[in-house]
Amino acid sequence: MSEQESLRSSARNRGGVQRVEGKLRASVEKGDYYEAHQMYRTLFFRYMSQAKHAEAKELMYNGALLFFSYNQQNSAADLSMLVLEVLEKSESKVENDILEQLAKLFSLMDPNSPERVAFVSRALKWSTGGSGKLGHPKLHQLLAVTLWKEQNYSESRYHFLHSSDGEGCALMLVEYSASRGFRSEVDMFVAQAVLQFLCLKNKNSASVVFSTYTEKHPSIEKGPPFMQPLLNFIWFLLLAVEGGKLTVFTVLCEQYQPSLKRDPMYNEYLDRIGQVFFGVPPKQSPSYGGLLGNLLNSLMGSGEEDEVADEAQEDSSPIELD
Repeated sequence: MSEQESLRSSARNRGGVQRVEGKLRASVEKGDYYEAHQMYRTLFFRYMSQAKHAEAKELMYNGALLFFSYNQQNSAADLSMLVLEVLEKSESKVENDILEQLAKLFSLMDPNSPERVAFVSRALKWSTGGSGKLGHPKLHQLLAVTLWKEQNYSESRYHFLHSSDGEGCALMLVEYSASRGFRSEVDMFVAQAVLQFLCLKNKNSASVVFSTYTEKHPSIEKGPPFMQPLLNFIWFLLLAVEGGKLTVFTVLCEQYQPSLKRDPMYNEYLDRIGQVFFGVPPKQSPSYGGLLGNLLNSLMGSGEEDEVADEAQEDSSPIELD
């Protein structure tokens, strides 16, 4: 009986939300944007005070979509932030449909707006339980796809690195290389991604991004072996990571130094990869600093250097920032 009462109560609440949404939609359609926005906020706080979290989230999400459809970016962004507030205060579980809703709101925001930056930062924090970690891999993947469609390749690459979508990352990099890069740099686009995935302990995605990129890129002849020495190095490196033999890793890095000197970051990444997968002790005084050190820290996070290699090999998920 109590379950039936709960279902009837839920149906009444849903009907109430629909009636309210109808009135608000009418206000927006008449162009009363400010009034409608204030009504949404009033209802939000009323629902929250009554612990009607599901109703509050649904109303704010649909309201944001409505304002976006009328190009009312500020009002839409404000309601989008209220969606996050509901999720935070109700301690909602991370589910795919919620992540897709957040990605939808992100995709509709003005790419150059500060509100978008604030929204994505807060959404990623919520997606990991507010622990300050990197963010849920699925949310990163959805954000990466949106940024890829906007041809914001560098930001897209960052989010792909923190997802588990090696194939999507590779296809984006093929497009990035073909549209923005030099033909002589086709190997460098994928080399950087593979090395960074390995630094983040995600060897599965590193392997997928390499195989997909080299197969799909129109300027790369079928391999392995490849015409480009750097691609052969990456191929051998992935095999060495699977084998876990330090001597193989050391000889490999020595033999391919001419190729590795093309980018000063390569050897820094390889130092980290040596620690993660081959048990190489960290340098007492890191040779890198400034921009290079900052880039490594942004990828790997602080306080990660003391992890043992055995733990690293067992965990192929993206590394987490503290």
